[in-house]
Amino acid sequence: MTPYNLPNPLIEQRADPFILKHTDGFYYFIASVPEYDRIELRRASTIIGLRDAEAKNIWYKHDSGPMSANIWAPEIHFIDGKWYVYFAAAHTSETKEGLFDHRMFVLENDSDNPLEGEWIEKGQIKTKWESFALDATSFEHRGIRYYVWAQKDPEIAGNSNMYISEMENPWTLRGEQVCISTPEYEWEKIGFLVNEGAAILKRNGRIFMTFSGSATDYNYCMGLLTADENSDLLDPKSWVKTPVPVFQTCEENGQYGPGHNSFTVSEDGSLDLLVFHGRSYKEIVGDPLYDPNRHARVQVIEWNEDGTPNFGVPRPDTSADELAIS
Repeated sequence: MTPYNLPNPLIEQRADPFILKHTDGFYYFIASVPEYDRIELRRASTIIGLRDAEAKNIWYKHDSGPMSANIWAPEIHFIDGKWYVYFAAAHTSETKEGLFDHRMFVLENDSDNPLEGEWIEKGQIKTKWESFALDATSFEHRGIRYYVWAQKDPEIAGNSNMYISEMENPWTLRGEQVCISTPEYEWEKIGFLVNEGAAILKRNGRIFMTFSGSATDYNYCMGLLTADENSDLLDPKSWVKTPVPVFQTCEENGQYGPGHNSFTVSEDGSLDLLVFHGRSYKEIVGDPLYDPNRHARVQVIEWNEDGTPNFGVPRPDTSADELAIS
């Protein structure tokens, strides 16, 4: 393994972690908080610095209405000179219907520093259905901005599939909305039929899209879709799914249910880093969604000779005292 040691976990009780290294030299960290009631943001000049950086609450859930419960999986992006946060929110958490009644929303901030200025609600990102939708991400390729998300198609059995669309602007889709992945293998269908939590890594002439499958307990794991950089990204045939998980529970290392990842790079830009959450125990009392101990973790991505990513296995828990940052 390439020598780049960080404490594991990096930040405790932060699920769905997203780290962005911006052109200002800072890393920005955003994630789901255990209370699911707000969005917090922190920044630091190093990844290890995020561990103790002050977390600023930039938005709170509404008292009622469509953004009043279960604030999940925020991501922060810098698009056309402004900051955007994508997140999912539901009407209520009192019933199962409310728990899985999420829609996708957007915040905008035009400050240079997103910890300052005002976050403006840009509203719901509308898709062709009014159904359970979450886990949005966005990326640019050859001058076109794309939006990728998970949603329940009323005509397809299961909980969520993966979709892609072009964007008219950072809060509006345009044109065709295409399904590029549905749960088809057994490892995607344990507990729930789930494809969610997409993340994009462009390397070696290809676009790699990771995603997560199955229930959020120890069965949760990461899958991989791959497209040629010259292909039509709105053609489902362009995306080839790896038939086995690419990152999953490692009992030997005491790591369970790794997933909902993002990507960043090391401080000098030489290493690709996998950012993800995972638990350090297998058995959970009650609903896994309300177990707070999905911790944010970071480790190096290796690269195979054929140019594909090798995520390895989740590292065992360590501490800052045990490791030297190198």
